[in-house]
Amino acid sequence: MRRATNDAPSAEKLSLIRQHAFSAIKKADALGRFPTQVSDIMAASKVLVVAKPDIDEGFLKKMRASAGRALKSALSKVLGVFDAKARTAYVDQTVLTVRQAFLKLHEAGHAVLPWQKDAYLLVEDCEKTISPEISEQFDSEANSFASEVLFQLDAFTEEARDMEFGIRAPLSLSKKYGASVYASIRRYVSTNYRTCAVLVLNPPTLKEVEGFSVDVRRVIASPSFEQIFGDIDWPEVLGPGDELGKIVPVGRAMSRPRSIGLIDANGDLKECVGEAFNGKFYIFILVHVTGAPAGVSIV
Repeated sequence: MRRATNDAPSAEKLSLIRQHAFSAIKKADALGRFPTQVSDIMAASKVLVVAKPDIDEGFLKKMRASAGRALKSALSKVLGVFDAKARTAYVDQTVLTVRQAFLKLHEAGHAVLPWQKDAYLLVEDCEKTISPEISEQFDSEANSFASEVLFQLDAFTEEARDMEFGIRAPLSLSKKYGASVYASIRRYVSTNYRTCAVLVLNPPTLKEVEGFSVDVRRVIASPSFEQIFGDIDWPEVLGPGDELGKIVPVGRAMSRPRSIGLIDANGDLKECVGEAFNGKFYIFILVHVTGAPAGVSIV
């Protein structure tokens, strides 16, 4: 069963990261400028960004030789490299532009956070190290720095609070802040005062008999959702016969809000509404509590 996860740094460490994020934004005079001015922030942080058509093995071999043992290796194909001595971030140009913003700020985190900047001479980053699923503290902290800067601390959250709740809110704000849909929806839920959660699904696999099958990759919950529902055993796979599966938009961009029921930590049935967005790489099912009388439980 799939459980909600929270890989963020401790509250104390996050407070320190936010202080350095604010300082980076302030130095670049980027607060309130949209989309978030990543280039100005990198320059103000004194991190040179070098775009490369591809970060190949020849380049990596040369960089690794100069770093010796003071190297933090990537877990998969290298997308970014931070040379601490030269304060230079090498970024793979083949990465989608909207994701390059987060990748660059992740590298800036290695340079700006004082307890990280001298940890390694060379840091290699990949799809796994910049993913929200990463549990290693070093990269989780750099991800938090990137998120705090990209969403301008509380600006995104406060703006989202004033909008009508729903999946369209983070989609709209993602364009304004220059962030990916994934990062925006994650930020929307994890910092939301409402009782909500989002299920991140892989693209569906079409089947002749069953219709489709889709794997649940990750579940992110708001603080109040975690408090009320505790550790929910979410399904790992959904199909058209499941209540949550009926929300999955196959062959279309979005699904209409649908009433579902969830059992809270006290065993009471809560009425919720689920709606979904079909992105290019993932499907997102946003669930929130309505407070209305509950129907049939789905888990």
